[in-house]
Amino acid sequence: MEIIILGVGMFLAGFIDSIVGGGGLVSVPALIMAGLPPHVALGTNKIAASFGTLTSSYEFFKNKKLNKEILKLLIPFAFVGAVLGVIEVQYVSPKILELLIPFVILVVAFYTIFFKKVGMHDKFSGVDADNKTKGIFLTFILGFYDGFFGPGTGTFFMFGLVKIFKFDFTVATANTKVLNFVTGFAALLTFLYNKQVNWEYGLISTVFIVLGSKIGSVMAVKNGSKFIKPIFITMSLFTAIKMIGEHIIS
Repeated sequence: MEIIILGVGMFLAGFIDSIVGGGGLVSVPALIMAGLPPHVALGTNKIAASFGTLTSSYEFFKNKKLNKEILKLLIPFAFVGAVLGVIEVQYVSPKILELLIPFVILVVAFYTIFFKKVGMHDKFSGVDADNKTKGIFLTFILGFYDGFFGPGTGTFFMFGLVKIFKFDFTVATANTKVLNFVTGFAALLTFLYNKQVNWEYGLISTVFIVLGSKIGSVMAVKNGSKFIKPIFITMSLFTAIKMIGEHIIS
């Protein structure tokens, strides 16, 4: 029964995460339901999530949805930001973010709802001084945020890439997967160092999350922004409501 719960949860997590992010909202509870302590569940999830985002990244790469110029520019800042965030969280509590972040996610969701043309067409026209500076700043901050706290990172990356580089949601999703892999891998190294990983559950989870990620990314490429945008809005609202609910309960 534990394996069934884990398999279904990880498949759904991989499927959702490959399209719009937010898979951790499903995968971490699945690991906890399977019997892992919360801190070990977080570390174990990073193994599966890393392979899941790597799978999605490869699918988008095969379909020529990645912008290599942008990624070469941003990847180092994502990694350094995540490492610094993981270090900082050892000394400072992220409690203040628990209430602030869901409202920011709600703003992003409602903006995307009311401005219907946002992310529907790829209008990227190259790298210039303005979007380069904004992109580096965004990536470093979100890398730090992912290492420090985490929820909603994929949402912010996607929305940021759409607004700064004028990508559509398909291209933004593709490049977000690579950046998410970088920040997640940096966090995984820390969990491994602290021995907060269950390898048995991690490897089982990886099989199912990779399967879900592959199917989800193929569907995202095939169906494009009209398919991705409503899922992005739904997951943004779900993430915000879940975070607010957890804050009220605690």
